[in-house]
Amino acid sequence: MSIEPGWYVDPADPDTRRWWDGEGWIGAPIPVDATPPEGPPPPEPPPAPAPTPPAAPVSAPGAPAGRQPHPGQPYPGQPYPGQPHPWQPPRGHGHPQGPPPGWSPGNWPGRPPEPRPHGLPLAGFGARLIARMIDFAIVLALNAVVNGWFVWRLVEEVTPYWREVFRRALAGDTSTEGLPQPSEQAGGLQVVILLIATALWLAYEVPTTAAGGQTFGKRVVGIKVLPVAADEPLGFGRALRRWNTLGLPTLLWYCCGLGLLLQLVDAISPLFDHPLRQALHDKRAQTVVVQLPRTRRTNPDDRTDPSGDTP
Repeated sequence: MSIEPGWYVDPADPDTRRWWDGEGWIGAPIPVDATPPEGPPPPEPPPAPAPTPPAAPVSAPGAPAGRQPHPGQPYPGQPYPGQPHPWQPPRGHGHPQGPPPGWSPGNWPGRPPEPRPHGLPLAGFGARLIARMIDFAIVLALNAVVNGWFVWRLVEEVTPYWREVFRRALAGDTSTEGLPQPSEQAGGLQVVILLIATALWLAYEVPTTAAGGQTFGKRVVGIKVLPVAADEPLGFGRALRRWNTLGLPTLLWYCCGLGLLLQLVDAISPLFDHPLRQALHDKRAQTVVVQLPRTRRTNPDDRTDPSGDTP
């Protein structure tokens, strides 16, 4: 089984990665936590040959003393110029086809190593889901304050209709004649509620993600949004593109819940994306969600005395 060329952990030194060209390791190693470049490493310059002093001609075994072969003619038993020695493998077969040296033959042991963008591990789906639920609770609380009056007015408009529907259903009456219809104001209230909810979500998520790559929920869980290529803040434009794919379908909740279905597909898309676990909104903005290292707090009483004195 031939392994495709790429950057893999060097079995001789697990702290480094090297380029496997399908036949052997080439190029200089890089740290295992570093982001590997695209493609193979640049070729290394060949070492300058060391000057060799001229050697006195030596007679070939079996040749008469003092007799040298004609220029261009090999000694007896020696190959012609350009031919390999009997003990030398043919060119192009210096490395056998198959897995890199150090791995068991036949297959690659386990799954290939996961990418580490910017030297950080990818965030798991569970951590991303918990962060999103925290942010959803905050946005819902904001809507209860800002959107509460409009929601109350909408409930007043549609309550008579649904109360009558339930009463007839309990009585076994399936007719729809004479049902109290909501006024035209109900449709306008739905549009206003969705517009306010979308605006609140945008105002909560985009500025914080643009500045530091973290909402409050992501900060609690310890994950962060980073660009795939550049090691810099997202910026407002990229953060807005990332939010648009997930947030704007909120306006389509009015259309039989179509927006909610689109958001559900976007939310679970990291489960099926490999190897960067990108959601649809990550792919549009070219971002990736990583897990930040957990900082360990040091208790001053636990530190050892640098002087070595025993108290």
